[in-house]
Amino acid sequence: MRIAIISAVLAGAILILDQFVPGPSAFAQAPAGAQTETPSIAPPPAPPGAGTRRFAIRFLTDSEFPPFHYYDEDGVLTGFDVDLARAICLELGTQCDIRAVPWNELLPALRRGEADAIIAAQRITPSLLKEFDVSDRYFYTTAWFAGLRGGPRVTITPEQLERRRIAVARGSPHEAYLRTFFRESAIETTENIEQAREAVRQGRADLVFGDGIGLVFWVNGSLSQDCCELKGGPFFEPRFFGDGLAITVPRQDVELKRMINRTLERLRRTGRYEELMLRYFPNRIF
Repeated sequence: MRIAIISAVLAGAILILDQFVPGPSAFAQAPAGAQTETPSIAPPPAPPGAGTRRFAIRFLTDSEFPPFHYYDEDGVLTGFDVDLARAICLELGTQCDIRAVPWNELLPALRRGEADAIIAAQRITPSLLKEFDVSDRYFYTTAWFAGLRGGPRVTITPEQLERRRIAVARGSPHEAYLRTFFRESAIETTENIEQAREAVRQGRADLVFGDGIGLVFWVNGSLSQDCCELKGGPFFEPRFFGDGLAITVPRQDVELKRMINRTLERLRRTGRYEELMLRYFPNRIF
């Protein structure tokens, strides 16, 4: 009888403790020592129906495409993409794991579940979207014209550029764009964009047309010898220049995509995105 009474009391105590002691999920809200709020930017509230906040986001990137991602002179992984990933993690109050792998290993690693997302200046293509999902665009691919400094101010329109000599890389989407919209210009093709830039610097062409990022760094770098400046633009045309850059995530991870999109919007509203742009790009390219 005494054993039966003791057993009943213990069973009741276990039942009571089970009602008041939290299970493992109650302790999964934040890792020990994690910073859940920063002095400058408060983490955004979780949307209705959102799952448990993540302990960390594992990003993959490449290391050979400055200024987006590269190793600096001290061997530290840095760049616009790297700092943007860190800003996303800081805004979300999560730890950030950013690892660089060769470009052709990015998607296979994400496919195997070795990372949560890729931020590596990836262009959005139909083949990418067949298997993966992408965030909102965090960078837009544009095209620009560039010409000699101090030249006559010309409005960049097909009418104003009739018979003007425009250098462009042969077989590039920029040549296709010119032949579609600037048919009356004197389009002069070169083997590569470097030769097209040099044609303008030496006065053999009036303008060069090419990728906005490349032209921005050229006109502000030593190779141009301070000869040139951007003209008109920027030109947006996804059919020719791509649909921008986005963060790649697994198709099934809808929550992560939602978190990243919400955070990108907050970074724009708080001005943090603008700070990163100005840090890595000498001129606004869009």
